[in-house]
Amino acid sequence: MKQIVTLRVNARVRDVSIEPQQTVLEVLREELGLTGAKNGCNHGVCGACTILVDGKPVRGCLTLAIATTHSEITTVEGLGEAGIPTGVQEAMAEAGAFQCGFCASGFMIAIHWLLRHNPAPDVDEIRAALSGNLCRCSGYKQIIDAVLEAAKREAA
Repeated sequence: MKQIVTLRVNARVRDVSIEPQQTVLEVLREELGLTGAKNGCNHGVCGACTILVDGKPVRGCLTLAIATTHSEITTVEGLGEAGIPTGVQEAMAEAGAFQCGFCASGFMIAIHWLLRHNPAPDVDEIRAALSGNLCRCSGYKQIIDAVLEAAKREAA
């Protein structure tokens, strides 16, 4: 049976009618039209559905929406100002870090979280922070290079 819940997504309060078993990924995509987070594996292993809940990266495909009713949810759409790319997004584009882009939003969330908690990560720290995100197209060298560049820019 559906129930109305209030979710705070990208600093905006939204009332949504959901089923108790719906994941936050399903609600974001199907009810709120926020399609940045992707449903890649639906088992929490690919990272394409990564979002921030109360500032921490979580798998949207494994998190029930009902469990996020008192939380701040941030999707890739909420990382910067509309129409203005973040430094991470610019560095990723310049490095050619993504080909198809399916995994991009999950990586962006993970990278933003990493740089917020470690503004000057080394390559091993970047690899560890991104280890839960899979890319099947571009490889990881360009992604790591882009993170290093974004960190350097943010430090300047």
